[in-house]
Amino acid sequence: MSHTVENLPRGLREGLPRRPAIDEAAIERIRQEQEKSAERELVRFSFYRVRPEWRTLPAEERARHKHEVLEVVERWGRQFMIYAYSLVGTRGDCDLLLWQAAREVDHLHGLQADLNRSGLGAWLEQPYSYFAMTRRSIYLNKYETEYLEKYGGEDNLDQARIAINPQGSKYLFVYPFVKNREWYTLSQEERQRMMDEHILVGHEWPDVKLNTTYSYGLDDQEFVVAFETDYVGRFLDLLMALRLTEASRYTLRDTPSFTCIARSLQECLDAIG
Repeated sequence: MSHTVENLPRGLREGLPRRPAIDEAAIERIRQEQEKSAERELVRFSFYRVRPEWRTLPAEERARHKHEVLEVVERWGRQFMIYAYSLVGTRGDCDLLLWQAAREVDHLHGLQADLNRSGLGAWLEQPYSYFAMTRRSIYLNKYETEYLEKYGGEDNLDQARIAINPQGSKYLFVYPFVKNREWYTLSQEERQRMMDEHILVGHEWPDVKLNTTYSYGLDDQEFVVAFETDYVGRFLDLLMALRLTEASRYTLRDTPSFTCIARSLQECLDAIG
């Protein structure tokens, strides 16, 4: 009979030496960095598709499935941000986006686990899912003084930069973004010069709000960007203008792109069937 060893992912493997302990100076440095980043948020863009066969179920069963999902999202929504968007009519390969922002990975895990266990979970697919985190930009913004005045001080501005704060716009445009390796060989000064132009162009579209999140090592992309606006054409025109900037030469990938319509979760589910 073979001997079964319990799998302990946070334990020590039998017979292997313990790794050297971290010295006190390093522990203190880590603690200080964690304190500075405590307010940062983990962000998930979960794109769902409901298999077409679900629409053949009796109306009462579909209503029960939708009610269960509403209860799950409402319960978790008391602990962290969950916003619903419909992609019915704008994409052929997904129906629904849940835009989530939390400070605990366990919250994101718990929501998805409950959705998996729901009646609708057997019919749900996730053709796309992006995981990222907020952080302050490494680039200086020439409009800093203007932003300080609009946000009412440095503390409010700092909070706005590390927290997802949807503006309630009608549309949300989302896409993953990757720079090519050549970008990272440039000096900080050279990259800042090109970002100055990039920021200047964006400033000409004040009604299109940008949410930039960072995915280095967390997911397959480097960034996930989400633009909010009430006008589809304004976003399209902004993106065309950004394509003409010098920094655009260093883009490796910025697809797929998603046009998402802000709706209540009930409306999103009803649009599916």
